Amino acid sequence: MPFDPHSIRDQFPILASEVNGQPLVYLDNAATVQKPRVVLETSLAYYEETNANIHRGTHYLSQKATAAHEAARDRIAHHLNAASPDEIIFTSGTTDGINLVANILTGSISAEDEILISALEHHSNIVPWQMLAQRTGATLRVIPVLEDGTLDFGAFQDLLSPKTKLLAITQVSNAFGTPVPVKDYISAAHAVGSLVLVDAAQSVAHKVIDVQDLDADFLVFSGHKIYAPTGIGILYGKTSSLEKLPPWRGGGEMIKEVTYESSTYNELPFRYEAGTPNIEGGIALAKAMDWLSDLGLPSVAAHEQLLIETAAASLADVEGLRFYGPSHRQGSLSFNIAGIHHYDLGTLIDQMGVAVRTGHHCCQPLMNRFGTTGTVRASFAAYNTMEEVEKLVNAVKKAAMMLA
Repeated sequence: MPFDPHSIRDQFPILASEVNGQPLVYLDNAATVQKPRVVLETSLAYYEETNANIHRGTHYLSQKATAAHEAARDRIAHHLNAASPDEIIFTSGTTDGINLVANILTGSISAEDEILISALEHHSNIVPWQMLAQRTGATLRVIPVLEDGTLDFGAFQDLLSPKTKLLAITQVSNAFGTPVPVKDYISAAHAVGSLVLVDAAQSVAHKVIDVQDLDADFLVFSGHKIYAPTGIGILYGKTSSLEKLPPWRGGGEMIKEVTYESSTYNELPFRYEAGTPNIEGGIALAKAMDWLSDLGLPSVAAHEQLLIETAAASLADVEGLRFYGPSHRQGSLSFNIAGIHHYDLGTLIDQMGVAVRTGHHCCQPLMNRFGTTGTVRASFAAYNTMEEVEKLVNAVKKAAMMLA
């Protein structure tokens, strides 16, 4: 049977809110998704019943917190089909995970090397590689995007060479909703000896991710994109890749022994988790992934896809409206109306109770490629309904008439 979003809406207290006297229609899920009550309760229960620092304490609460934290790592590893929980590194989010990898690769990159990214990338998957190139003298190269918002795979193949040491690529564009066939890119990059990092921030809530099947060396995502709290994320790294690389941050937990003269470092995953982690966040992230898995992610994704397709079809007759990205999108629908600034359009839509995002979506180079300063982006989650799609369409059409 098709997934019914009405069956879960009462699990999200915030969806009962009103905006400007209108029931909230929340379509900014690509920026952050709302949290179900079971995740909120998990966070509260941790602080009320378990709160203690982990790994180093012998007392009851410390052992209880440690067991819950490591059980969360095990469950997340299971959801991603990682070969070992040791391949799951807790971070503060996608940006933190990318920066971690960019920093630990510094000693492996030289001035003769090349780093490859795509024109679809979020700033978080551009700037850390620019900084790595500046530190090492390496060259940053960019896979171009075609007019339909997809990547030019032929140009990517031409860019690949034995000089390519890293490919960093998104699985789904946050700005346009463009899905990228990353397995093809990973295979081609590995053929020339390159490491690969996949940004799964926008894909993790919309598709089942099997890291062993993808075969990427690194994969990152943020908890707040998958119904979990902010300030928590995951870096998956192959054991074979992480064991060859040095730690990044120094401090507690990432060491075995410290003297004033030198230190020896801990095993995976702890060598990359200096300091007290976001214990509650990791536990809540595992609960969010359990919750989504229990719903049936493929059914949820099919529902979200139908919402996007319905919204696109209903908006297609708006005079001057232009969609960005391919006709097959995932998660997001990005558009502009000729002669109307995206900020003005988004502001009027918000006044009608519909929350969308406007701007460059942290993708300024991509926006420049398409000759715009930004777009209106509606993005979808499990709890969104066809009725909300209708409200979005009506709000866009009314706002367009008012601004014409």
